[in-house]
Amino acid sequence: MIQDGPTDMAVGNNAEPVIQVHGLVTRFGRQTVHDGVDLEVRRGEVMGIVGGSGTGKSVLLKEIIGLLRPTAGRVEVLGTNMWTADSAARRNIQSRWGVLFQDGALFSSMTVAENVMVALKEHTDLEDCLIQELARIKISMVGLPPDSCSKYPSQLSGGMRKRAGLARALALDPEILFLDEPTAGLDPIGAAAFDELIGTLQRSLGLTVVMVTHDLDSLYAICDRIAVLVDRKMRVGTIDMLLADTHPWIHDYFHGPRGRAAVKS
Repeated sequence: MIQDGPTDMAVGNNAEPVIQVHGLVTRFGRQTVHDGVDLEVRRGEVMGIVGGSGTGKSVLLKEIIGLLRPTAGRVEVLGTNMWTADSAARRNIQSRWGVLFQDGALFSSMTVAENVMVALKEHTDLEDCLIQELARIKISMVGLPPDSCSKYPSQLSGGMRKRAGLARALALDPEILFLDEPTAGLDPIGAAAFDELIGTLQRSLGLTVVMVTHDLDSLYAICDRIAVLVDRKMRVGTIDMLLADTHPWIHDYFHGPRGRAAVKS
């Protein structure tokens, strides 16, 4: 495994870990997807997760947020073991993160504002007028115009749906933001704008961001470190460290045509 060396990250190597994955094993029948995966995410950093098709990137994300139980191993988020904690403790931790799924996962029968208000109604005792105002603020934060509040997901472009999903993920002022392929399906200009938005929000809100992606431009633009799933294990490092890695898949990923284009940009 690549060892963490000196970096120029603002968070620094001594920042406390907010996510710790130890010895994670994932099997589906006879297929082993993860075989002893270890990962530590530090407070305030942007961690990218990459890997080839079938390496279990999104599976790992679902295991961290408690949607899928691993075969073995331990997942701790904000000091809580997600698989031994009682339901009240898990609910408390879940209220401290936000998730943007690849397709936005918006409720099609609700307006954008109503989608954002779901978490506020479920996890707070705020009055309706304040919940509505907070929803408008979150929608504005992600760069959507005011008239988006009353629109339904089917009336939005793909990029606008991503932003609406992001507004909902930010509804409870989370400490951690999980993103699953946030720029998938966006054109290069839209993807670059979304990367810039994530970077701006991360810095202004002090977020820890965990991002599953295949987009090299995103890795170069906003990630402090990158976790690579290869050979059912995890290798973690900065861009410079991974550029020097001799593993065939890592080398091809970062030095192939798309990798060279990302460096030039």
